[in-house]
Amino acid sequence: MGFPAAFLDEIRSRLSLVAEIGRQVKLTRKGREHIGLCPFHNEKTPSFTVNEEKSFYHCFGCGAHGDVITYAMQAQHLSFPEAVERLAEQAGLQVPEQVPEERERAKHEASLHDALEVACVFFQRELRGPTGHEALDYLRRRGLDEQTLGRFRLGYAPDSRGALRAALKSQGIPEALSIEAGLLIVPEGRTEPYDRFRGRVIFPITDRRGRVIAFGGRILGEGQPKYLNSPDTPLFHKGEVLYGLAQAREAAIKAGTVILCEGYMDVIALHRAGFAHAVAPLGTALTEQQLGLLWRLAPEPILCLDGDAAGQRALHKAALRALPLLKPGNSVRFATIPPPEDPDSLIRNAGPAAFQTVLDQAQPLSEMLWQWEWAERPTDTPERRAAFETALFSLVDSIQDRTVQDQYRRYFRSRLWESFRPVRPVYHRGQTKGRRHSVDRGPDGRLPGLSRPNPYPNAGGAEEQLLLMVIVHPALLEEVAERLGHLQFTDSSLDKLRQEVLKHLDGWAGLDSEGVRRHLSACGLTQILDRLLEARAHDRIAYLQPGAPLDGVRGLWDHVFNLYTRKDIGAELRWAEQQAGAAMSDETFAYLNALWSSMTRGEDS
Repeated sequence: MGFPAAFLDEIRSRLSLVAEIGRQVKLTRKGREHIGLCPFHNEKTPSFTVNEEKSFYHCFGCGAHGDVITYAMQAQHLSFPEAVERLAEQAGLQVPEQVPEERERAKHEASLHDALEVACVFFQRELRGPTGHEALDYLRRRGLDEQTLGRFRLGYAPDSRGALRAALKSQGIPEALSIEAGLLIVPEGRTEPYDRFRGRVIFPITDRRGRVIAFGGRILGEGQPKYLNSPDTPLFHKGEVLYGLAQAREAAIKAGTVILCEGYMDVIALHRAGFAHAVAPLGTALTEQQLGLLWRLAPEPILCLDGDAAGQRALHKAALRALPLLKPGNSVRFATIPPPEDPDSLIRNAGPAAFQTVLDQAQPLSEMLWQWEWAERPTDTPERRAAFETALFSLVDSIQDRTVQDQYRRYFRSRLWESFRPVRPVYHRGQTKGRRHSVDRGPDGRLPGLSRPNPYPNAGGAEEQLLLMVIVHPALLEEVAERLGHLQFTDSSLDKLRQEVLKHLDGWAGLDSEGVRRHLSACGLTQILDRLLEARAHDRIAYLQPGAPLDGVRGLWDHVFNLYTRKDIGAELRWAEQQAGAAMSDETFAYLNALWSSMTRGEDS
């Protein structure tokens, strides 16, 4: 009896896996998981884990693995329909009645599975027969042993138009079913079918449960196409399947990640080298459905395609496909193999450690997007930098999840600021012109060096204005947050308010000025906030009033910020010059250099 997938998912969501297993097994919480003694084999040390968040259990001792339905089947020795019916009763769900059409479809799909299984056994037998000698030699030259051949059920399709057809017929498989399963081809204008796969090494393709649903074939010697897959059938849609998924599931769960490589032999080579959490698409660009399969196994799968031009194009396409689907915690990383290697050749030539190094250097999606756009677009003029920025934020706009989109926007703004801020001249002692380098401020946003006096006397007025503008116009905060974070106000109360404002950057999204004031008052800042707003009431600057155009407010904020930082540096410079006049040293000279550099930057602003 078949059940709708939505009904089975409802059972899984309603029933606690920990509670179900906890009736028989004493479980102890450890981090995000629960551990206990495995109910399926005798053990003294717990190796049985239950992950409620991901809805599965796994035993590292005997390999038992499954969800709440599987557990009921194994622990209570029930058939699948019996387990579903019992759990549905516990969950308070009515078991849906199967309509005749659903029963017929399930029966038909079972018949297709039978035909494909017969074909798989035939191909395996042929690999070890007289006609499969060349294919077997090829696989052994690629380093495959008997265990690997058996695990992936590799085979050989003899170079014959009717060998498989005859084998299927001898097992009672109707020709119409063999054609529907993609095993036979009926040429146009003729009625006599013939074998689809001929003279090829055969790679069985399975579903998540390990049932054969299709085949891939690699030609021996010259010929096109080099690789041939089964056509789409009722069981197989190549954009919804990953090669090696059934073999990789447990390893991926254990490793906490999954590797996507290019092809059959890459997957097999990685499994043999100890990377049993590797899978591959089936000769097509990565699809949304395949990304969903990867995210079921791990939150950040590693896409590891070849380093040649074709591999990089495939990575770029995968990145663009993933962007709209990103969720908090769910992304992809990218590992590039140096050309002309692929995973198989890299492991054969340099060993598994070399491939592990490639994985360790995997880059996040955000970094790869930056690198690709940077490589494609010159940024040597303001207009070209604007085009670069526009291209980046066009990518960000495609992200559907608002939280992730906001984080990407902040990340790229930060990168743009770091990449395009000017490098100012720093003259070395005894030097009037020469090499240049940038001077960074310290963690508190101020210049490094000696102890420094208070800045110019009316700093408090500028500090009040800088804060007032972001409180009265909250939309400005995200744009100026980085510069505001680099300051340290002389008025301790104002500096406390500055820190609190920055702390709540994410929480201000969508708030108006009144909402921001309520937010800050709730944080215990009513007194300083009232003082600030009272000062504004006597200020005739229009941009400190609600309703002022944001462009004007932005310009005023930049102006006040530049004056504030320039005067601050001027005071420090005068004091440092006095110190240097009294006793010049390497330390005072380096400090003067830093001040002159920042003074130049302020003038340019």
